[in-house]
Amino acid sequence: MWELMAIPLLICDDSAMARKQVFKSLPAEWEVDVTYAKHGVEGLDAIRDGKGEMVFLDLTMPELDGYGVLEKVKEEGHKSIIIVISADIQPEARSKVMALGALDFIKKPVNSEKLAEVLKTYGLL
Repeated sequence: MWELMAIPLLICDDSAMARKQVFKSLPAEWEVDVTYAKHGVEGLDAIRDGKGEMVFLDLTMPELDGYGVLEKVKEEGHKSIIIVISADIQPEARSKVMALGALDFIKKPVNSEKLAEVLKTYGLL
């Protein structure tokens, strides 16, 4: 019998409240092993350590922002699936993150229905 492995999920946001809010919005039935990062440098280290097959990424963070993380992930060839969760909903921000390889863009604060809908759209749930 094959046992399903939990997906290494990284929640990268400089706000502890936002990290907690994203975690609480995760579908209950979704098998994930969650790691948290407070900024892009920490997030990139977690991705390099294999803790970010799936990433929920904020854009506005100290040390290295979400754009920088997306650029590095692309540059280093990581296979992470990245969904940006940001309050910056400018069309330019959305098109820029999509061009950098993000799978999708969700407006903050995220709610569980929207998150589940996006995950189902891409066959991740």
